[in-house]
Amino acid sequence: MIIDFHTHVYPEKLAEKTIKALGDIADVTPHTDGTLNGLMESMRRAGVDKSVILPVNTRAGQFDSITKFAKHINDTYDNLISFGGIHPDDEAPQEKLQYLKDNGFKGIKLHPDYTETFIDDERYIRIVSAAKKLGLLVITHAGKDPAYSTIHCPPDKGIKMLNAVNQRVPGETPFFIFAHLGGNRLLSDVETYLVGQNCYIDISCSFRDIGSFSTSSDEDIVRVIKHHGADKILFATDSPWNGQKEYVGRFKALEGLSDTEKEMILGTNAEKLLFP
Repeated sequence: MIIDFHTHVYPEKLAEKTIKALGDIADVTPHTDGTLNGLMESMRRAGVDKSVILPVNTRAGQFDSITKFAKHINDTYDNLISFGGIHPDDEAPQEKLQYLKDNGFKGIKLHPDYTETFIDDERYIRIVSAAKKLGLLVITHAGKDPAYSTIHCPPDKGIKMLNAVNQRVPGETPFFIFAHLGGNRLLSDVETYLVGQNCYIDISCSFRDIGSFSTSSDEDIVRVIKHHGADKILFATDSPWNGQKEYVGRFKALEGLSDTEKEMILGTNAEKLLFP
């Protein structure tokens, strides 16, 4: 079982424009056309069994439209799992999270850069606390985003937020996921603040010679996995910004990880989170 825990798609009428705009900003060529069909064809080529789709609410008031599209995905496709999204300025965030929970969503995606809000802002702490209380997973973009000069989720602020949440809502079961090897282009801080903590790290945008985002070497990736624990690492690509086929092949070829560790990261860990 291979589960890609970090992908993006857009409604047909918006996909072409959105993909072009984001690709131009990041100076990267997408590997799919940004549609559901494009993602599923990519999965077929890569041998990916399931993909988690992460919507990004870039402004307040998008909850209804984004949730409608995400719910359609969940109701229609067996091999796609869409999370919900929420903006820190959305009205009645508790009610919105409850709606997601009641409608079978597994979790929510946060993007502090796109909302220009630091991850340890009280609004995010309240949202994440409410999500934890409801049993929802939470994943956030972490580290540098090529479209922004300010980093709104560096590792030190990320762990500060998580500690505040865990004080308000006690519970030892990890539910929070930091994307992009814990913090894109912030490897030293990731190893200082996040590695070994009670959270998950996904490996999207981690290989420095696949795509244009990361500066991490294979040795860096393996070291983070070993020190954090393979049981708390999730395979992820950030498709369409990285190719799933290339990513699967590159991860499988990593030296220094056992077959068991690779199996856990490719699918077992995600299965336990998504289908407890």
